[in-house]
Amino acid sequence: MRTKVEELIEENIRPKLQMDGGDIELVDIEDKIVKVRLTGACAGCPMSQITLKNTVEQYLKSEIPEIESVESV
Repeated sequence: MRTKVEELIEENIRPKLQMDGGDIELVDIEDKIVKVRLTGACAGCPMSQITLKNTVEQYLKSEIPEIESVESV
């Protein structure tokens, strides 16, 4: 699952975040919970949790239904 998540982040999520000066790093996958770190402009953005849930989590769950949630660490 880790390889698939890394591919999806690299190909579809990272480019969108980088357009706004942010980035994302996969930290770990533990018990079907994907742990990521938002960096760059995303790190201090008040909208980062909305981006995390409405963009990152929804997309990853749609592509990999086994994922239960995505959390920022």
